[in-house]
Amino acid sequence: MILLERRIIYAKDIMVLTGRSKSYAYKSLNKVKKGLGKEKHHLVTFEEYAEFHGIAVSDVHTSVLGV
Repeated sequence: MILLERRIIYAKDIMVLTGRSKSYAYKSLNKVKKGLGKEKHHLVTFEEYAEFHGIAVSDVHTSVLGV
């Protein structure tokens, strides 16, 4: 089965979403991982990122993916 839509958020996506630097994006991503009890190698979904920061998932998708 092929997914038509990406589910994982990356630092580059956070840079687009927030308009901040790469270092800020990585810190933000690591903060979410720590808050959710994930290890370094685990991935973060758009939904987890949005919920952690109190942002609507649709806003994240629109900003990052242009959907």
